[in-house]
Amino acid sequence: MTYTLILGNKNLSSWSLRAYMAMRATGAPFEETIIRLDQPETRTSIAARTPAGKVPVLKIDEGGRTLTVWDSLAICETLAERHPDAKLWPDDAAARALARSYAAEMHAGFPDLREQLPMNFARKLLRPAVREATAKQVERIIEAWLFALEQYGKTGGFLFGRFSIADCIYSPVVSRFVTYGIEMPPTVKAYCERVMAIAAMQDWGAAARLEIEAGWK
Repeated sequence: MTYTLILGNKNLSSWSLRAYMAMRATGAPFEETIIRLDQPETRTSIAARTPAGKVPVLKIDEGGRTLTVWDSLAICETLAERHPDAKLWPDDAAARALARSYAAEMHAGFPDLREQLPMNFARKLLRPAVREATAKQVERIIEAWLFALEQYGKTGGFLFGRFSIADCIYSPVVSRFVTYGIEMPPTVKAYCERVMAIAAMQDWGAAARLEIEAGWK
């Protein structure tokens, strides 16, 4: 069995980062295909690989049969099923249910945050004058992180103790908070620093910087 992860630009594609973080957390080897976004050929390149027409996409070659999985949360769940030893969800049922709620809330919501503070992983940018809705969404994320860290994060330092899919789903938000210099309470700031220090995040950032040097967005 071999994995191929199809991703967008590492500096810009927040959805791709989520799937990448989960893939790295499994410890399984995989290949990457990067599709440069916002190019004339982008739509055709992605459509050739998935009927959904979006990245990320996970291709699983099972020796004669290729399984295609799209959507970052679906990829995370698939990897959790296939790699139970990676423990990508908390062991405790109550914590696991809450972690899934956190992941789903981010996956489906926060549209103003996405629009006004788009991921720009390798850059530090001035924070724009945010709308009230954006400010409330930032407050909600910080509130949620504080609750999880206080309830579960004292052992392991991540939202639900050890690193989980909840952290994968929020990793682009961590990068956004760093990029735009969002003010955070000490507990949340320390959490963001821990996430940014993960080897997978460091590798992603190095690749994002190379994209910028090559003239990508």
